[in-house]
Amino acid sequence: MKKYEFSGKTYEEAVNAAKIELQELEDQLIIKQKEEKTGLFSKKVTIEVIRKAEIVDFIKDYIKELTKNIGFNVNLEVKKRDDYLNITLYADNNSLLIGKNGKNMDALNTIVRQAILVETGEHYHFTLDVNDYKEKKQENLIRVAKRIAREVGRTKVEAKLDPMNSYERRLIHTALADNKYVVTESTGEEPNRCVVIKPIQFDKEK
Repeated sequence: MKKYEFSGKTYEEAVNAAKIELQELEDQLIIKQKEEKTGLFSKKVTIEVIRKAEIVDFIKDYIKELTKNIGFNVNLEVKKRDDYLNITLYADNNSLLIGKNGKNMDALNTIVRQAILVETGEHYHFTLDVNDYKEKKQENLIRVAKRIAREVGRTKVEAKLDPMNSYERRLIHTALADNKYVVTESTGEEPNRCVVIKPIQFDKEK
């Protein structure tokens, strides 16, 4: 990943120099102040700059090299929306790359995030999926939650779902937020924290 250095009498002057030379808006750059020298009659600020667009290329190259080294031949589909990147991998053995309950895929995700952090010093927002596994899992999760919510609304008996991570719990809360018959809440401690679906009438009586 290419890193650029710019200097100026002030931080703002150095940033403006970077924007002009790289022809990018400031929000498309990762900027770190490297050095500030103050002399008797002068001051110099040096910054290190990375184009955010180059992070996308870095991620693609890193994933291709990493998966190749562990024996997978993968194709990547990359979709960028605002500052969020969605990456989907299609491999010659998707199930093995995904792993049991997505563990191999999650490990790959962690490795890529760490590599970006080491290179840039920043946490970059992206999702990594294999053969739309996450998307299908999320759709199924929401479908099951809505079915259970209908049952809770009918029987007036609360239901506790299986433990899930914070992202999956947030999906459930969002999916049922406008439901007129139930409310949701998270309970328990990580890693066993889960969502409880309660009938609204039951909740009011408490």
